[in-house]
Amino acid sequence: MTIVFVPAFFCAFLIACFVCFGVRRVPILDDAAAESHKTHSGTMPTGGGLGIWLGVVGTFVIATVGLLLVDRFPGSRLLPGDVAVHIPGLLSKLGQLWTLLGLGSVLFVLGTFDDRYKLSWKIRLLVQFMVAIAVVSLGFRITAFIDIPLLTAALSVLWIVALTNSFNMLDNMDGLSAGVAVICSVFLAVVMFLTPNATGPQLFICGFLVVLLGSLCGFLVHNNPFRTRLFMGDGGAYFIGFLLACATLTATFTGYGNEHRPQTLFVPLLILAVPLYDTTTVVLIRFREGRSPFSGDKNHFSHRLVDLGLSRRHAVLTIYLTTATCCIGALLLYQVDIVGASLIVLQTGLTLAIIAVLESRRKRH
Repeated sequence: MTIVFVPAFFCAFLIACFVCFGVRRVPILDDAAAESHKTHSGTMPTGGGLGIWLGVVGTFVIATVGLLLVDRFPGSRLLPGDVAVHIPGLLSKLGQLWTLLGLGSVLFVLGTFDDRYKLSWKIRLLVQFMVAIAVVSLGFRITAFIDIPLLTAALSVLWIVALTNSFNMLDNMDGLSAGVAVICSVFLAVVMFLTPNATGPQLFICGFLVVLLGSLCGFLVHNNPFRTRLFMGDGGAYFIGFLLACATLTATFTGYGNEHRPQTLFVPLLILAVPLYDTTTVVLIRFREGRSPFSGDKNHFSHRLVDLGLSRRHAVLTIYLTTATCCIGALLLYQVDIVGASLIVLQTGLTLAIIAVLESRRKRH
């Protein structure tokens, strides 16, 4: 894992440094005065997503070239035997990898244009659905023991669009969206590593998530609850959400050795519970207030915690801890039977319900 993690981390780190100092020459800035729902003051570069994007894509360019060279010279001893044995399998997945990265890049460009030109929500949503449909048409979809192709296709499209927007909506305080994505990536990678399935690319997805993790860590050096030099922008947030959505669709969660545990289908829902909770509650609040679900405001999870008296930094750290709590429950699903799994899912739901009750009282005091 270090082979892919280190290059991704330093690639994202160096590019983020470049973007931080160079993007102010390009009119892609987040101006707090232009939008009332912003929580920062003044202007800030929004090109940090370029660091995340290039950290992922650049690392896979290097990895792809390396794999092709190793395949070209099979007699060489460039890699240890226990690594070289996986080369044929990795080469067979390159087509899928670059297809997903290409579609993710479309969303990155979409978000970057939105940062610059403030695109209509209809245009953004249309492109997101087109990309999601393209992913599903290539065979990446939820199965969940449902033998209704049209239904699984529709659920998969909605899953991709929902997560793509969830991480963008979560990007409302310093280090929040990227930090939550780091936690989710870590736990998803652990699940992929601990639950290998001979019929599914579990180790491949694990490595994919480690690359994303490295890029996110490189970005967090420049955008975290303690110091902020630039924002990721919509492009970076869309790219993160899309990659995590595709990783969960590609993975197999029910295989655990020779056993099949249907309750483990809840693993991605628990790991990604916080971004989905934020999006769901924000949309419900906007509908209740008679506003468009795509209008900006300060009704997000983090804003509601601030209304309860937390500082913005403590609100972000609280959401980190909530995310980790939900993710730990996901790991436990592999250790229990269906009754225990039901209790874990119920406990996670009750945890979020307690938070919702506390938040509902914020404007009464």
